[in-house]
Amino acid sequence: MEFVQRDLDSAIAEDHSVRAIWDLVDSLDLSAFYTAIKSIEGGPGHPATDPRVLVALWMYASVEGVGSARELDRLCREHDAYRWLRGGVPINYHLLADFRVQHGAALESLMSQVLAAMMDQGLATLKRVSQDGMRVRTSAGAGSFRRQERLEEYLAQAQEQIRLLAGDVDQPERPASKRERAARKRAARERQERIERALAELPALQAAKKSDEQRQQARASTTDAEARVMKMADGGFRPAYNLQLATDTESQVIVGVSVTNRGTDADEAPPMLEQVIGRCGAKPDDYLIDGGLATLRSVETLTEAGVTVYAPTRVPRGTTRTQAEPRATDTPGVAAWRARMATEEAQTIYRERAATSERVNAQFRQQQGLRQFVVRGLSKVLSVALWMAIAHNLLRWIALTRLGVA
Repeated sequence: MEFVQRDLDSAIAEDHSVRAIWDLVDSLDLSAFYTAIKSIEGGPGHPATDPRVLVALWMYASVEGVGSARELDRLCREHDAYRWLRGGVPINYHLLADFRVQHGAALESLMSQVLAAMMDQGLATLKRVSQDGMRVRTSAGAGSFRRQERLEEYLAQAQEQIRLLAGDVDQPERPASKRERAARKRAARERQERIERALAELPALQAAKKSDEQRQQARASTTDAEARVMKMADGGFRPAYNLQLATDTESQVIVGVSVTNRGTDADEAPPMLEQVIGRCGAKPDDYLIDGGLATLRSVETLTEAGVTVYAPTRVPRGTTRTQAEPRATDTPGVAAWRARMATEEAQTIYRERAATSERVNAQFRQQQGLRQFVVRGLSKVLSVALWMAIAHNLLRWIALTRLGVA
C-alpha cells in the first residue's frame, strides 16, 4: 500500500478546456440560479451546494457528451478534471439531476446573457442566421402508447392499487418495512399521474386526426405523455421531439433554441426569428431555412419582419413551370423570394445553411452525444437543449477569442 500526496490543481494543464469553462462561468451573472435556495447564512438548514459549481459541472459535462446525472456523479469522484471543477463540494446524482431540469427560466436568461456578451465583444454579428430542425428520440418506448379505453382501464387499476396501499396491508409471507411501503405508495401515485397526463393529451392528439376512425386510434404514451411518434431521418417512425436551432453562420454561435412535439417543421421559422430578436436585441439581415420550414406563410411573415429569406422553391409536380415564375396567388414577399432564388448569388448564399446547421446538428449528435433525450416532458427536454446550446456557445466563445476575432 502506498500513500501519495497529490496536488490536483497541478494535474490540470493550464490550457485545459475545463479551466476556460470555469473562467467563463465565473464571469457570468448566475443570480437567477440562487433565488430558489432557502437555506441562507444565519438561518436554519444545511449550507446548499453552490449553484455556480453545478452550472460549471453541467456545462463541462455537456461539452464532453455526458448526459447522465449518475455518470456525472461518478466522474466527479473519479476523473481529475471533474474533481477539480467540483472543488470538494457535496453532490450526488439526485442533486445533479434535479438541478439540470429545475431552472428553465434561469437557463433562458443565461442563454441571452451569453449571447449579449459575445455580441458586445464582436464575436457574433447576426448578419446571417440559419435555422434547422432535428428529431431526437425520447425516453418513451413505442410500446408505451395506448388508446383511450386502455388508458382508462390502467387508470382504474392504478387508483385501486393506491386504495389498497393506503390500508398498509402487507403480504403475509413478506412484511414490508416503513420505507418499502412509502416507496410503493410513491410509485403508485407516479403511475397514476403519468396515466392522467396521457389521458389529458388525448384530446389534442384526436383533434389532429382527419377521420373519426383515426381519432379512435389516437394513442398517448404512459411514459412521456408529451412525446409524439415522428418520422425520423432514416425513414422509420419512433417517439421523438423536434429540436429547432438557429445559428449565426459566420461565428457558428447558436442564437435560438426551441423544442416542439410537432412532427413537421412548417411554421417554425417565424417564432424562432422572434426569439432570436428578443434574445439578441437585433434582427438578422438574412434568414436561411430549408424546404420543410419554407411554407408560403412563413416566407411572407419573415419578409414582413424585414429579413431576406433564402430557401429552396418548389416546382409543382406534373408542370413545366420554372422556379422563378410567379404565380397568381403569390404575395409580394413570396414573389420576391421566388425571383431571388433563381439567381446564382442566392444559391451561393443558401449553401451556407448546410455548412452551418448541418455542422451544428452533427456536433450535437456526435460530440455532445444527443442521440436520445433521457428526461421526459417538453419543459425538461428544453432545459437539456439549453444546457447543450449554452455549452456549445461557451466553446465558440473560447475558440473565437483565441483566434482573435474580437
